[in-house]
Amino acid sequence: MKKMYIKKLMLSAALSFSVSLPAIASEVEVLHFWTSGGEGQALNVLKDNLEKEGVNWKDMPVAGGGGGDAMTTLRARVTSGNPPSAALLMGFDLLDWADLGVLSNLNSLAEKENWDAVVPDAVKKFTKVDGKWIAAPLAMHSINWVWANKEVLEKSGVNKEPRTWDEFIAAAEKVKKAGYTALAHGGQAWQEATVFDSVVLATGGAEYYRKAFIDLDSDALASPTMLRIFQRMSQLRGLVDDNFSGRDWNVASSMVISGKAGFQIMGDWAKGEFANANKEPNVDYLCFPMPGTAGSVSFLSNQFAMFDAGKDKRAAQLKMASLSLDPKVQVEFNLFKGAVPARTDLSNEKFDTCAKRALRDITYANKANTLVGSIAHGHAVPAAIKNAFYDVITNHFNGQLSDAEAAAEMIVAVKVNK
Repeated sequence: MKKMYIKKLMLSAALSFSVSLPAIASEVEVLHFWTSGGEGQALNVLKDNLEKEGVNWKDMPVAGGGGGDAMTTLRARVTSGNPPSAALLMGFDLLDWADLGVLSNLNSLAEKENWDAVVPDAVKKFTKVDGKWIAAPLAMHSINWVWANKEVLEKSGVNKEPRTWDEFIAAAEKVKKAGYTALAHGGQAWQEATVFDSVVLATGGAEYYRKAFIDLDSDALASPTMLRIFQRMSQLRGLVDDNFSGRDWNVASSMVISGKAGFQIMGDWAKGEFANANKEPNVDYLCFPMPGTAGSVSFLSNQFAMFDAGKDKRAAQLKMASLSLDPKVQVEFNLFKGAVPARTDLSNEKFDTCAKRALRDITYANKANTLVGSIAHGHAVPAAIKNAFYDVITNHFNGQLSDAEAAAEMIVAVKVNK
């Protein structure tokens, strides 16, 4: 009897102990480079929805924009055998990781949720490799955008949206003459390449853009159009303030938001900063495609790739991938991010005029074959060539190359050396 009593006590204690233990929560460790206010709010949409599903979000932000420092950190983690659960990847960087065989196969989830039917083909190029889904796309960004402070423009005598390159330069000169910074810019290589995206599209059009920077056609790279592109970059260099070097992109956006600057050339993620500051399009600021690019769009897609991080992480990874493409999450996320959803079956009802314009432009460009992958953001060429382009573009913008002719010649040399 005594032994039986002791066994009952032990069983009771064990049950009591097991009940009092907290459930082991599943977790995703997410490496990303979204560190601005608007980006943080967008990420919180996915994070909060995951936590409602019992999945803890372990944040691993790496500041710097464009993903350069983040990719260095990611390489170190993967090389050491300790990859994160998920990482924000874009374009050819994503394809490079797929080639290494370190990404999880998401086909079972994609087939169940019919991703093939809703994800645009231009996005699938970087999301599906050899029939294998390797990432979950969250957003689709347009690169060739201009953001302007409405009051600054009015005070400077700029009364209408510029439609051509010459009109844009004339407007910027008026802003500069009125005492404001004409063009808010951050002197970082990826930012100068982002401006370059828009200048290429405005100068040569989508056909030239594709021939020169996607097909790497030697005649296109060596053409007079390339010289004209760098001459226009020189014009823009004369419109920035003296303290632009090293400035983060969102700080440049804040110059426009606060009325210190007239214009910023930046992808549509800049709208997230305006929204975060409670600014309204057409009331406080203007948003429009880079003059000369009407009918064409350079784009990037934001995607979360799931790394082979162990079977214990698999369920949480699949939940994150599923929520990334959830219609409600796609809409709410992109309202903060400034982008448009990475699926084609959603209403634009909740989006503001900037996003509706972006959706309309992307839809048109997709049909007209004028939708091109971003040079600056790794959707045109692999990283090695992209980085070589970066060097030429930023060295020219910062005066390390003597003139536009030298820069144009160096761009051709990139192709030759690769």
